[in-house]
Amino acid sequence: MGIPRTGSSQHTPALQTLAVVPLALPGQGMEGAGVSERLTIRLNGADNVVVARVAIPQGTTVEEEGVTAAANIPPGHKIATAAIAQGGLVRKYGQVIGQATAAIAPGEHVHLHNLGMSAEGRDHAIGSEARPTQMAPRRAAWMGIRRPDGRIATRNYIGVLTTVNCSASVARMIADRFRGDALRRFPNVDGVVALTHGSGCGMASEGQPMDLLRRTIGGYARHPNFFAVVIVALGCEANQLTKLLEAEGLTGDKRVFPLTIQETGGTAATVKEAEKRIRTLLQAADAVDREPVPASELVLALQCGGSDGYSGITANPALGAAADILISQGGTVILSETPEIYGAEHLLTRRAASEEAGSRLLEKISWWEEYTARNGGAMNNNPSPGNKEGGLTTILEKSLGAVAKGGTTNLAAVADYAAPVTAKGLVFMDTPGNDPVSITGQVAGGANIVCFTTGRGSAYGCVPAPSLKLSTNTPLYQRMEGDMDINCGVIADGTASVEEMGEVIFNRILEVASGQKTKSEELGVGSEEFVPWQQGAVM
Repeated sequence: MGIPRTGSSQHTPALQTLAVVPLALPGQGMEGAGVSERLTIRLNGADNVVVARVAIPQGTTVEEEGVTAAANIPPGHKIATAAIAQGGLVRKYGQVIGQATAAIAPGEHVHLHNLGMSAEGRDHAIGSEARPTQMAPRRAAWMGIRRPDGRIATRNYIGVLTTVNCSASVARMIADRFRGDALRRFPNVDGVVALTHGSGCGMASEGQPMDLLRRTIGGYARHPNFFAVVIVALGCEANQLTKLLEAEGLTGDKRVFPLTIQETGGTAATVKEAEKRIRTLLQAADAVDREPVPASELVLALQCGGSDGYSGITANPALGAAADILISQGGTVILSETPEIYGAEHLLTRRAASEEAGSRLLEKISWWEEYTARNGGAMNNNPSPGNKEGGLTTILEKSLGAVAKGGTTNLAAVADYAAPVTAKGLVFMDTPGNDPVSITGQVAGGANIVCFTTGRGSAYGCVPAPSLKLSTNTPLYQRMEGDMDINCGVIADGTASVEEMGEVIFNRILEVASGQKTKSEELGVGSEEFVPWQQGAVM
């Protein structure tokens, strides 16, 4: 059952990403108790559940809420603070996250066994909470690479792209010629990287699925983080190279070097020809200098994956605070994953800067309801097993935490998957919830840096846009420090506020954009995460 587009139910306050009362620093919480002394986190005074800050054994008295745990409550999971009748609404963040499927007593664990979806109406009220963006009085800067067309890069790669899966091995062979010490004389070149995919044939030569694939490849071919690209085709595939170049305006582009295996003479000949062309590019690619550029030149992709019960409390709102700072500097942030804002879309439509932006978002929500139903699924098939183990129960709960990444500024525009993002401010891009597929669309749209929050522990990396990973909890950061760039778990620990971590994230974004490597870059992760969205029948 879909969420009604309009509703007569009373509108509850929008999620406050910068004012979560229980997350004050030690000594600033209620009655002087610091977070580190509390067992739970209350997100809104109207909530009838709180979140376990640490593991709470059965029989433990939660003094700040006046309840006794009726079961073992894992960290990040919910505990009831009031009696909830069967069919009653369960609230977290001051918002409805579902209905009780059984009567719930105070102190009970609230999760899959007693909480289900709710069709509670949401008042989308397009633009009702839009307000002017407060621009920062002082401009921040970073060290970027200015391309001849004026666009700014955060990295300097040469790419090897493919039209079809059949040319993937050749593309990797080409990139392999430039591993090890092959680029030692070109310190300003970040690498020669092959980005391959599993599509391009066994599909209709025209139509929406092919348009999506071509738009994605075209977005990467034009990306400022690539000095140049070689596009390798087989020759007989549905995604014909000439059609791709024409559709994406790449015909005659001096940064794009097309090769077709069947015309060049086979595998070895194509690898040799591509290697020769790339070697002629390296000296020019290396002759770049970084220069001071304003923060307004950043296009930041916002992403969460492997979310847990802390995601909407720590890393996501902290990233939202950083997004607000970047937007106040004139920059752009791209929020995505349409299935993972489902049930929280009203928090975006209410601050839409235009009727068009709000209406387009609701159109995307409707499309996803129909799309999942047509394929025998439902929107609540998300959260994933890992999300649920981490404390998330319904898609409504997950979405309310996920949308916090978008901060508090106006929704400026809604973009199709992999379409060029030209608006400044907060832009929503329609993508699946699958993280690599979603980020592939964001980068194709022009994102030159990524921030990825995770509570379960994603090992994601991205090429050509560097990806910062933000841990939602301290145990995860300590366990996977080699993959995590920033620990937002300090918010739940009570040693930093959401606002303070927003500043930390923003400053790290500037450092990474200026060339500082992320953990995934140091590990060499990112070339296999290029995953265009596949739609339609495989024939």
